[in-house]
Order: sequence, then C-alpha cells, then structure tokens
Amino acid sequence: MDLAKRQAPGQALRQARACLERGQVLPSGLLHPVVERSWRRSQGAGLAPWRMAQAPHLAAPLLREAQDRRRDLVTRARPVMEYLHAQTRGSGSMVILADERGLLLETLGDADFLSRAERVALMPGASWHENHRGTNAIGTALAESAAVSVHGGEHFLDQNSFLTCTAAPVVAPDGHLVGVLDISGHHRSRHPHTAGLVSAAAHMIENRLFEVRHGTALRLHLHPQPDGIGTLAEGLVAVDGDGRICGVNRAALALLGLTHTRLGERLEAVLDTTTACLMDLVRQGGGPLAVQTAAGQALFLRAEGLAPSGSSSSPSSSSSSGASSPASSSGAGTAPAVVRSPRRAGAAGDALAALDSGDPQMAQAIDRARRVAGKDIALLVMGESGSGKEVFARAVHDSSPRAKAPFVAVNCAALPEHLIEAELFGYAPGAFTGARRDGAPGRIRQAQGGTLFLDEIGDMPAGLQTRLLRVLQDRQVVPLGGGKAVAVDFALIAATHQPLKQAVADGRFRADLYYRLNGLTLTVPPLRARSDRLALAGRVLAGLAPDSGITLSDPVAAAFDRYGWPGNLRQMANVLRTAVALLDPGDTRIHWHHLPDDVAEEMRSPDAAHTAADGDLRSLSLDLMERTVAACGGNMSRAAQRLGISRNTLYRRLRG
Repeated sequence: MDLAKRQAPGQALRQARACLERGQVLPSGLLHPVVERSWRRSQGAGLAPWRMAQAPHLAAPLLREAQDRRRDLVTRARPVMEYLHAQTRGSGSMVILADERGLLLETLGDADFLSRAERVALMPGASWHENHRGTNAIGTALAESAAVSVHGGEHFLDQNSFLTCTAAPVVAPDGHLVGVLDISGHHRSRHPHTAGLVSAAAHMIENRLFEVRHGTALRLHLHPQPDGIGTLAEGLVAVDGDGRICGVNRAALALLGLTHTRLGERLEAVLDTTTACLMDLVRQGGGPLAVQTAAGQALFLRAEGLAPSGSSSSPSSSSSSGASSPASSSGAGTAPAVVRSPRRAGAAGDALAALDSGDPQMAQAIDRARRVAGKDIALLVMGESGSGKEVFARAVHDSSPRAKAPFVAVNCAALPEHLIEAELFGYAPGAFTGARRDGAPGRIRQAQGGTLFLDEIGDMPAGLQTRLLRVLQDRQVVPLGGGKAVAVDFALIAATHQPLKQAVADGRFRADLYYRLNGLTLTVPPLRARSDRLALAGRVLAGLAPDSGITLSDPVAAAFDRYGWPGNLRQMANVLRTAVALLDPGDTRIHWHHLPDDVAEEMRSPDAAHTAADGDLRSLSLDLMERTVAACGGNMSRAAQRLGISRNTLYRRLRG
C-alpha cells in the first residue's frame, strides 16, 4: 500500500510540499500520479515553488494575431463558454480558453474573482504552459492530453495555491490538440461536478469543430442506442469521396475502437456497411440503421450529407462527367449540389468553379461572385425555387476567406412568424413561454466569423425587417427579451424567388433593407434557360451511382434537353433518382420506361412539353431577359437560345 493510501490526502500533500521546498527528492506515492509527473516536469524546467513566475505575456496586437490564428476554435468555443459562465455565475470562478501552447485566448468570469486572477496573470495574453507556470490544470492538461483537476497546494507555484482549476483538452477532428477549456476559481469554491461539466463542454466544442470542418462530407452519427443519436454522447464520423474516414470525434474513436493514427482507414474496415449503402440511406431519409463494428459491437447509425470532404483525390477524376451530390444536407428544400467538373476545375479550383459546367450565364454569375467573395459586400441571389440558390450561396462561402467558419442558413419562409425572431436573434432566459431555461444565442450569432444565408428573404415579416436592418447597420445583435448587445461579424447572402423591387413598390418590403441587401445581385438561371442541362444530368447520375457508367439513352437525353423542367434542378434530381432505382442489375442506360410516368408522358408529348415550358415562361423575370440580351451583345437569337424560348417570344416579352 502506497503512502497516498496510508495518509490523509492533506497530510500527504503537506509532506510532498515540504520535500519540494527543501529541495529534497520527492517520494513516490504522495501525490496523484498526474500531479507527481507534473511536479517532476516543473522541476526539470528549472522552476522553484517559491519563485514568482517569469512567463511571457503577449501585447494586444500579438494576442489578436494568436486569436485570429485559432479563430475557428474561438468562434466555436465562445457560445459554450457563455453557457458555462451562466452555469457557474456567482460562484467566484472564471471560464478560460487557451490554445495548444497554453496561451490564454479568452476569459469570462465573475468580476470579483477576475480581479484577483489578474494578480497571477490568469488573463488573456498570458502563457500557462507547464514550463512557465508549473503544475496547473491548463498546462498539465496539455502535457497529459487528458482532463486534469489541480486543487490548492497541488499547484507547483505557491502563488497559485489559492486556485482550484479543472481543464479538458479540445481535439480537432483530425486528432490534433487545438486548445484547452478550463474553469478556475478560489479553492474554497471547489465543486465535485466541475470536472464533468468541463469535459462535456470540451466535447461540445469538438463536435462544433467537426460540423464546420466536415459540414459537406458524408457524416455518420453513431450510438449504441437509437435515442442516443443527436446527443452529446454520439460518435461522429466523416467519410471522404474515396470512402475513407477523414474525421472523427472522441466518442466515435471509443465506439469504433480506433485511434486518430488510423484516420484514412476505409469505412468498410470498421463497420459492416459500405459508402454506397450509406448514400442510399441518405436518399431514403438517413436512418437509423443497425450496424456492427469490426469488434462485433452493435450500433445504430444515422447518415447525412453526400459531398466529398478532405479526399486526397477528387471524385471527379473517376468519371468523365464529374461526381456530384444529389442533395444538400440541409434538407429536401435544397437543389442538388453540383461538384467539380474536371474540364473547368482548373480555372480556380474552388467550390464556385465546381458549379461551372459550361453554361455562360452561370459562368458569368460565378465570376462576379468570386470577385466579391471575402469583401464586405452583401450578395442577393435571385432565382426560382429548386434552381440551386443555397448551393450557390454555399459555394460562395466555401470559396471565400471565411470558408473555415460557419455557414448558417435560415429559411425565412419555412419558419412560423412567431418563431423566426427568436431563431434569428436568439433570446434571453425566460424570454417567452416554452423558451429554453438558458436562452439561445440565435442564428445570427452562430454565423460569427462566417456567412449568414437568409433564404426567401422576401417572406420575412415587416417587423423583423426593421430589426435585421438595425443589426446590419450596427453590427450588433440584442437577444429577444433584452440583454447586452453582442458584436457580430459575418458575410451576408440573401436569396429570394420574388421580385424584391416590386415588393418594395408594393410596400411589402423595406426599401432601406433592400438596398442594404443589394450590394450585388446575381441570378441563378432556371434549368430550362441553361445550356448545360445534359452535363448537369450527367453529374447528378455520377453522384447517384458513382463509377456505374449509367447514362441517358439518346431519345431520353434529347427529351431531357428540350423539356421545360418546371421544378428545376430539384425536379431533375428526383427524376434521375427514380430512374436509377428502376434500372435492372447491370443496366447502364436509362430509357423511357425507367422514368416516372407523368414526366415521361410530358417529355414524349410535344404539346405537353411546350405547355409546361410556356407555363414556366411567366416566371422568367424581365430583368433576367434584359441581362441575357446584354450578355449576348444584343444578339436576340443567341439570347433566346440561352433562355430556352423562341426569338419571337423573347421580342414579345421584352415589348411587354
């Protein structure tokens, strides 16, 4: 039996400190092994317990550089820190975020404790690496790569013995340690639940980092129980375009029996399923699906998202028509995501280039969007339902300097009017009946550092238009129910299928908000007006059935090219999804009998096809026609061809 078990903890600690301060060899077993190892490292760094710390402290400009270097961590951690502070307010403590070097980046805490903490440099800009401060929760958590609690006299330096500190490391999805989350307070305020609270909060930050890093990947949510999916305890796995694991959270490592060094393993090596099966699962709603690990553990799995992420080789290299994602992870209301075309990707190699499959109108919109991406210019995306406005907005975000920060999408038409205000601006605790006890930050604050996408902005209620305008002017947001204004920084992209100019003229939309949103207006053309319809069909097929070689038969391809596509890209994706499902094993050609009956009938009937197209002409905006004519240098025949209508019809529409 060691000394720690034969003596009271206080007595063992006093004996250990006496040996330390006399410079004697520290007997083994007096301290917790983690603290003992840390004390020995501290001695090895040349520190003495009675000597004041001589640690670096960054000036404000260098601190800002350090915060910017870990902007993704700071952005994701800030709401979690605010939550922790709310849970511990009044306890004489503070919440601290440090980077992977032990540099304190941000702090939140009770004013009375903050003033005392500053006396020992427990403040932003100070280093709390073990080499500088000896044994402490932040530095020791970094050294041990594990959650650590250091209480009172367990701190190596005497000057820090009034503290009780608990810290947990924050690990990125690629396995690299990126920071530490800590709660520190006076040693008399020690609470047994602090360790669990800090560890859970660190996991929350890690999961948020995972979502940002792999937001467009095929993502798997795992848990031994179906009801555990969506909770903090779920495992998260990202799969790249080659079917290899490219990101995980710590819960997934434990569930799958993996280590971060095994990132890059094929999914089939750890789960009894395939990427193709999971892609089908996404198209069918995502699950849950019962699976087994390689070790035989039963798990439940939910899958979402299909776009490749982090693949070392682009999926487009495996198909002459490129690969594509048949649906965005944001739900049924999103048009199919189109990924890189090998013919055009070299132009810029970014997410916007991936949308360019040869249509001149789309190429012009992409070029203009790229020129303003990263600049403080609001973007207004016009286009019909199903034409891919959100996909376009995501590509702008992913091609901008804000790509690593969140892309937060809000559909202003999908939320009930009484909920959209709280959803956008957040709310204070108890702001309304049914509100969460701790309040919520709101979607605007969640977009901090990234992009806020307001879809169907034309459907925003008038009262909220006023509040949104104030946020855009002041760059501050005040939660519903009152509270302190919080500074926000985000790029703004709005989208609508409505002619906002007319809405302004009718008094349904604020003119000042319209001009604030309309830094640059771009139009995503409807499918019938695009010259790359067959290229898009090929991309969707490549996403639905990778490496299968499935193509359209010549008669069906011709019909696809002349059809009016009233539902745009969304309709095309659904038609092709049905056709692929109806193919017999080994078939690689889509014929008439593989199409939905109603669509096949319309496509095969010239009158029906023209009726569908003519009906859709009414939704073609005059603005789109005028800009197409201008882009064609006044050549009406070429403009009519691009728009998918006759020259006489174009003349008639322009004359009104």
